[in-house]
Amino acid sequence: MKITTLGIDLAKQVFQLHGVDEQGKTVLRKQLKRNQMATFFATLPTCLIGLEACGSAHYWARKLESFGHTVRLIAPQFVKPYVKTNKNDAADAEAICEAVARPNMRFVPIKNVEQQSVLALHRARQGFVRARTAQANQIRGLLAEFGIIIPQGIAHLYTRVPVLLDQQSEQLTGPFRLLIQRLLEHLKELDKQVNELEQQIKAWHKANEASCRLEQIAGIGPITASALVATIGNAKNFTNARQLAAWLGLVPKQHSSGGKQVLLGISKRGDQYLRTLLIHGARAVIYRARLAAEQTGWLQRLLQRCHPNVAAVALANKNARIVWALLANQRSFQRDYAADGT
Repeated sequence: MKITTLGIDLAKQVFQLHGVDEQGKTVLRKQLKRNQMATFFATLPTCLIGLEACGSAHYWARKLESFGHTVRLIAPQFVKPYVKTNKNDAADAEAICEAVARPNMRFVPIKNVEQQSVLALHRARQGFVRARTAQANQIRGLLAEFGIIIPQGIAHLYTRVPVLLDQQSEQLTGPFRLLIQRLLEHLKELDKQVNELEQQIKAWHKANEASCRLEQIAGIGPITASALVATIGNAKNFTNARQLAAWLGLVPKQHSSGGKQVLLGISKRGDQYLRTLLIHGARAVIYRARLAAEQTGWLQRLLQRCHPNVAAVALANKNARIVWALLANQRSFQRDYAADGT
């Protein structure tokens, strides 16, 4: 019996398969080792394959597509309702097989090697930034225990800590001063790693035409633009701009019933990293707008009636929609687009 739809529960070494025919009857329940996967799918007649969007999913999606199969990635939260019994590999594979065949199922776009490589740079940079912040806070905390308070900002640690260590040499022990110096050197090394990764990201950004077009939007710089292009890929995977904003978690949650519409705070679904970059970029635009002499325009009117945090999310939502329009239609950003109607 020919397999038309196949669900795979991914793992590091053991993979569980569940296949059905065109009538939906189960025709395959099989467990494969990692080294058996390529041989099995190279000889399997082409079919629809469903995978959970988890670790190594994009790699396996590209691998299986190279054998001629149609592959779809599904977010784990959309698979869970189809699990009929207790959780195990066989039940998960069956649920994936059931979910991928649903006509209205939402799928995760498959990333290519270049997209994953750029996003790896972003994830590594994000990790170094967090480590840098943690190291700076540790230095501040240790010094505060001895009554030494450093102003906010990493630059103040570089300039003031060495001077304070010399001035407080009689009050601070030798081992403690050596410890602070060691931690300060570690902080400088983390800062160096962040700067080097940023240079690599900016180099990729300059070589990518779509990323350069997104940089023209106020509140979006090279880091945000490159992350958007690498994560979104083909913008036409989204039906419209609002779908992209919803995918990023920048639209309100709903708790509506009985014809009564109740809107809550933003859903915070989707990619937290992209959402954070867009909102931080929006905060920078708002800061400049509040300093500007001209108090007209959409953003200024919004700030007059809303809290700055609300305005930042609204501007991030607007920028996300502009991003979709530019990527989907292959256009460049025009600041006066709405005004002249072109």
